[in-house]
Amino acid sequence: MGTKGNEKALIVGCGYIGRRLAARLPGPVAGLVRSGASEERLRREGIIPLRWDLEQEVRPPLPTQDAHVWYLAPPPRAGTRDTHLRHFLQALEHSGQPRRLVLISTTGVYGDCQGAWVDESRPPAPVADRARRRLDAEQQLQRWGEETGGEWVILRVAGIYGPGKLPLKRLREGRPMVAEKDAPWTNRIHADDLVQVCLAAMSRGRSGAIYNVTDGRPGNMADYFNRVADMAGLPRPPVIDLDAAGDNLSAGMRSYLAESRRIDNSRMLRELGVSLRYPDLESGLKACFARQ
Repeated sequence: MGTKGNEKALIVGCGYIGRRLAARLPGPVAGLVRSGASEERLRREGIIPLRWDLEQEVRPPLPTQDAHVWYLAPPPRAGTRDTHLRHFLQALEHSGQPRRLVLISTTGVYGDCQGAWVDESRPPAPVADRARRRLDAEQQLQRWGEETGGEWVILRVAGIYGPGKLPLKRLREGRPMVAEKDAPWTNRIHADDLVQVCLAAMSRGRSGAIYNVTDGRPGNMADYFNRVADMAGLPRPPVIDLDAAGDNLSAGMRSYLAESRRIDNSRMLRELGVSLRYPDLESGLKACFARQ
């Protein structure tokens, strides 16, 4: 299933990744956003802007009939359910069935795997509510497919980095980080490679398949911050003991540090035929700073 110039494309949640994806698509692309500022930015970039706050159950007419739809919108900030996706799927009853829907999820649905290698056969066991919301979205999409016969693909995405998406503000503020020896395994994907995978999932992914999306080279969060600091010419973060992390790190950072896993990307490489531009953190960071 290709993405030709005469085929409709809709990106729901057309932000940092969505705009990069739109730039790679031929023909007119519609982007759904929440704010007026985002709407105006899409217009300036040649993307057809659609505005809808997914917190609302209003069902506006959307260009979804026979369209390629990428759903990149985040879930609500609290709770364990993704009501945003629920409202969008309800809207499809009036707007029409997409040709395929690709959903961005997270590798966080696997929970704490104590550093083990993880492929798509591992049952989800989310620990944090943010991951429970993502798993709820996956389950909603699977039910939608069963009930409507609609095609879907789920991408479980690792931490995203890229130009304009590096922790430079945090480094400039001198906020601490645990030592590398205490930091858990983490996984990353460069933004440009994620866009590649989004395109491949639409055109070559198996309907009903789930793919881990990562460069396949796990590292740890402390090493990541240190590498970014070195390349930016900034001081490395002050090191604190893991026991002291609770008093010095945000709740979000503590939750990330409480989970450790190494994500296997074999299925992504094999079935989607993606050749990563940045197969490791070093090459990806060099490209980020070369652009800056």
